[in-house]
Amino acid sequence: MEKLDRPSYEHVPSFFYRRFVKRTVDIIGSSFLLLFLFPVILIFSVTLLIFSGRPIFYKQLRAGLYDQPFFIWKFRTMQAEEIESSSHKYEWKDEVPQDFEFTTPQTLSITKIGKIYRKYSIDEIPQLWNVLKGEMSVVGPRPEMIEITKHYSSTQKKRLQVKPGITGYAQVNGRSAITHGEKIAYDLYYVKHCSFFLDLKILLQTVYIVITGKGAW
Repeated sequence: MEKLDRPSYEHVPSFFYRRFVKRTVDIIGSSFLLLFLFPVILIFSVTLLIFSGRPIFYKQLRAGLYDQPFFIWKFRTMQAEEIESSSHKYEWKDEVPQDFEFTTPQTLSITKIGKIYRKYSIDEIPQLWNVLKGEMSVVGPRPEMIEITKHYSSTQKKRLQVKPGITGYAQVNGRSAITHGEKIAYDLYYVKHCSFFLDLKILLQTVYIVITGKGAW
């Protein structure tokens, strides 16, 4: 794929933290979790294979830092035939509408085991590999589909100034129950106020949300 030009975005605060400290924490954290969770990942993989068949993993092209494309990895939760035939087509005259709502459970053919994986965010575990590779961070705005970011306004593009994350400020403030406009607002707040303490707060809230399954579908 042709490499995209890096947009000339305005300066973002906490450059040293984001560039060095955050990356160091991401490398150490993702390495430890991948090793620690390896037996669990095997169990989840075998369980998925038994109850849902192949493929076990699912990859999709997403927009990363400065809108650079990369493949995000997940445990497959949808029917295999739907993945092969599905395509996302979003066409708007101007920017992405503020009231745009993302795909709802009624429009997805999610497997029975997939519903459990989604509720407790088990499907996101493979993204620790994306974090280790440097494509993602543990905390940051969720990586959006290319088909959506190409319609971003100049303001909406500011959420691409930081690496996408496995969990983010929008995810602990509504998760799947908020509109695009609300998600952008939370993400822009994170971009502006990115810090160690905000990341720690998001991680602690994420633990609670994952355990309770709050806001998932």
